[in-house]
Amino acid sequence: MTYRFRNRLRAGAALVAALAATPAFADEAAVDAADGADVEEIVVLGQGQARQVQELGAADIALEVSGISPLKAIDKLPGVNFQAADPFGTYEWSSRISIRGFSQQQLGFTLDGVPLGDMSYGNHNGLHISRAIISENVGRVEVAQGAGSLGAASTSNLGGTIEFFSREPAEAFGVEASVTYGSEETKRAFVRLDSGEIAPGGPRLSLSYAWQDADKWKGEGVQRQHQVNARIVQPVGDGQFFGFVNYSDRRENDYQDLSAEMIGRLGYRWDNFAKDWDLAVRVAKIYQNQVARAAYNSGVANGSLPLGAVFTAPYAGVGESFPAPIATVDDAYYDASGLRKDWLAGAGVEAPLNEYWTMKAMGYYHGNQGRGLWFTPYVTTPGGAPMTIRTTEYDVERYGIVASSLFTLGANRFEIGMWYEDNDFNQARRFYGLADTAGAPSRGSLKFPTDPLATQWEFDFNTQTLQYHVQDTLDLGQLQINAGWKGLRVTNLATPIVRGGLAAGRTEAKDWFLPQAGLLYRLNDDNEVFASYTQNMRAFESSATGGPFATTQAGFNALDLKPETSTTYELGFRTKSSRFQGVIAGYYVDFKDRIIAFANGSGIQGNPAILQNVGDVRSWGVEAAGTFRVTPELSLFASYAYNDSEYQDDVVNAAGAVVAATAGKTVVNSPRHLAKGEITWDNGDFFARVGANYTSKRYYSYENDAEVGGFVIVDASIGYRLNDRISIQANATNLFDKEYVSTIGTNGFANRGDAQTLLAGAPQQFFVTLKAGF
Repeated sequence: MTYRFRNRLRAGAALVAALAATPAFADEAAVDAADGADVEEIVVLGQGQARQVQELGAADIALEVSGISPLKAIDKLPGVNFQAADPFGTYEWSSRISIRGFSQQQLGFTLDGVPLGDMSYGNHNGLHISRAIISENVGRVEVAQGAGSLGAASTSNLGGTIEFFSREPAEAFGVEASVTYGSEETKRAFVRLDSGEIAPGGPRLSLSYAWQDADKWKGEGVQRQHQVNARIVQPVGDGQFFGFVNYSDRRENDYQDLSAEMIGRLGYRWDNFAKDWDLAVRVAKIYQNQVARAAYNSGVANGSLPLGAVFTAPYAGVGESFPAPIATVDDAYYDASGLRKDWLAGAGVEAPLNEYWTMKAMGYYHGNQGRGLWFTPYVTTPGGAPMTIRTTEYDVERYGIVASSLFTLGANRFEIGMWYEDNDFNQARRFYGLADTAGAPSRGSLKFPTDPLATQWEFDFNTQTLQYHVQDTLDLGQLQINAGWKGLRVTNLATPIVRGGLAAGRTEAKDWFLPQAGLLYRLNDDNEVFASYTQNMRAFESSATGGPFATTQAGFNALDLKPETSTTYELGFRTKSSRFQGVIAGYYVDFKDRIIAFANGSGIQGNPAILQNVGDVRSWGVEAAGTFRVTPELSLFASYAYNDSEYQDDVVNAAGAVVAATAGKTVVNSPRHLAKGEITWDNGDFFARVGANYTSKRYYSYENDAEVGGFVIVDASIGYRLNDRISIQANATNLFDKEYVSTIGTNGFANRGDAQTLLAGAPQQFFVTLKAGF
């Protein structure tokens, strides 16, 4: 342990100690007089839980800019690192969340118990939370940094679980609405109708609609979305039947991926050519001339061309040199976009069958049509433009059931449960032709294209998932013991329709005993110590763009396939009073068989990834958070996390030669320091909040020779309630207009060196929202 680290660790401990000591200097009577009890908490820090867990409610999310992703709202929690290139955190190509060095693909996500998969851009077994539900309808978010609940329906929760819960239909009739306007011509509208009890003891219904349209903050393009949420609840005794249908149609233009070299040469505001079709055509023609010249030179060198052969450029008059400041064909493309349509539906029951037995059961359906579009100069249209539209096409249809029974027997709460899912996923790579037009392309980027020129590859994937869990909670008053296990089997079958050089076959990840145990010791009513132990496994991915099938058949056959596993140990302390609540926790994680994918060429080329098993990853760290109510109106929140995640092994080939010297290197996109602070004021009429978020440097090469620097981003909000039904709120994101790299790894990570896999963060933005209800 170095002197510098000791100082940083002491500084973090001092911060927590200062927060804990602060109430002694305040006027306790002022707060106690407000309500005579515990004040409303900004963040619930998991009191009574035998694991590190926090909860964020709808009231807190409402202080953020309207339409924000719940993932951005939870970024202030300890150990959580969220990045996106837009102010809302909803732009999916850029949206990335990591916890304790675990990437998004190694976390678990659910909505009201429905599995959302790993919420990655090309998600093969779920969908992003920003499409699954309208943000105003999120009732609360629960974040478990290490040990998610055993019953969470996830096959990827190696490093934590994020569970979202929707708002229930209100018991009384009501209407709420809001409109937002702001930077980059952002326009958003939301309306929700709650029926209340349609008849005495009858069902309650909520129906919501949201629409958003915003320009990109640089370049040309828009981000648009329509969403509809409907939910019905029928009370039955102390239980209820429920059903829901959620629909989303999202269409968004992409920002250009950057490298550090490009940022230095072109600046943070460099983007694609979408404003200038003719320039994009010219650059593509120059590139094709360069390709032809390279083929000619090769032919001359190897003697395959006849003596005296003369080079003829396929596109005369444009030359072979790019116009300044363009240096390569990958500096910018004409345009790119993501198109997604989703239906998510479910129905179930939650009811006590007697005083000892409570049952929950739900069936769900998810259907998705998606397209990722890139105008690529690497493939030309015969007789047309020197480009085509390259797509990755997604079609998901999955059905599942989640069920559990809870038995309360004296001091024991015993639960058994199961989850089953059948997921059919069709994925294809296609090319669509473009006419050689002037001024504008013959196809737009925000419509699903038809009539492809060619299909490079197409696969049908089927994934069968079966999970069960058993757990018992024994509450002895001062001591609470949790123990249980889950079993999991996931089979993946890849069937080629058009193989295209990619792998097909079958994989299986199976472990019928993954234990979890926790202890909670209550020192008194306000202080408790907790400890937990968890084992988890991540199933293989059924996809041609990620996981073991996203390589060649030879590469797949050579893989020693072992599912990634993690073992997590946690130890922590919580304290709570009428003025203050805080938590500090330490953890150690042993992560085995970490699979990393080496990006092979630029992302637009779509070359198969090279999969590498880097062996073990060891992570350890400290997390702390505290909330202090200074007065009834003024509250403070702060969190700090130190995380040390390192690869333990080099990547070697079959001959034993080192392919990547990763041993001892820090895990990519794993900042060592995360610090967040927030000040909130609310006197009932006037409210305001300002928050600062510090993220330390992050590596984007496995050998740690490419990095982006740390940064501090400040967001703020201010508002006034005219009465209990009407309010106006203003939000500022990136208040001080910081230039920084937000997302890294958009096109994967390379073993070494700079790569075009970075996105710039959104600059200073302002928004105003008017809210009304009755």
